[in-house]
Amino acid sequence: MKEPKSPIELSMPKYLWIPYLMLLGITLGVALSAGVFAAPVIFHADDLLGGGVLTHYQEGLIMTQIFIKSNILVNVTCAAILVAEGYHFLRFYRDPTTFYSAFVVVWTGFMFTLYYTPQILEFQAQGESILENELFQKAHIASEWDFKIFVVALTILLGRYLYRKIV
Repeated sequence: MKEPKSPIELSMPKYLWIPYLMLLGITLGVALSAGVFAAPVIFHADDLLGGGVLTHYQEGLIMTQIFIKSNILVNVTCAAILVAEGYHFLRFYRDPTTFYSAFVVVWTGFMFTLYYTPQILEFQAQGESILENELFQKAHIASEWDFKIFVVALTILLGRYLYRKIV
């Protein structure tokens, strides 16, 4: 077996590499769309449609459905990152930036989909009065921060891979 000439040769084959980068990019786009575009529009529906159309609780139910659908993609992406980074680790294709950003993406992604989303669904099942509950408010704020950290870490991971492939 010939010795690899560069760290790039140690990475995944192109037929796996390109779909992996596309998956990271698609997930980043979905996350940004949900958090940056959908959430502000949904939670400010009264400004667009006039008052009294939806309650804040109903707006939250709509936003939850968007996140439930995007959670499938987030889980698939986190699993793909575990496989890809495991492969890279075993091949000694190690870079601290990609390792730590991948760790943060997987951790925050699974925290959002497997911890915060079910918790928010349980809270929502209790009805509109839950909006005043301090525990709900703290869990919601924590889930927002978790999702923001997920987006930043995913941006760093994708950016680092694109930078390494270009340079």
